[in-house]
Amino acid sequence: MIRPFASADTEPVVEVWHRAGLVRPWNDPYEDITRMTSAENGIFLVADEGGDVVGTVMAGYDGHRGWIYYLAVVPDRQGSGIGRALLESAERHLLSLGCPKINLQIRDDNPEALGFYEKLGYRLNPVTSLGKRLG
Repeated sequence: MIRPFASADTEPVVEVWHRAGLVRPWNDPYEDITRMTSAENGIFLVADEGGDVVGTVMAGYDGHRGWIYYLAVVPDRQGSGIGRALLESAERHLLSLGCPKINLQIRDDNPEALGFYEKLGYRLNPVTSLGKRLG
């Protein structure tokens, strides 16, 4: 079942992110959860199987583009359709907000994710992504 994130999901969500290899030293997952849950157009969904959080997705819409973040499924459930269901749910939410296009970023060391998104219709864009850490 795909459902909205609840505060009681915090620890299970962080565990999913760790198990899926998404956590990096420069991104505090608890701060990311706090930022998303306070965002005006934030979408935060979990995949729940019998009370266990087995997947997550965050999405946001800035009025110009939608973004997908933290799409993760625990390793032993990857390939079962949970990731697709989470992504499609996030896409429906973004579409309901009037979002015309979705962007996402994949780390270069994650070719499996690239293949996953390409199977679902995402394509490489001819752009260069820049970033700057603040603080």
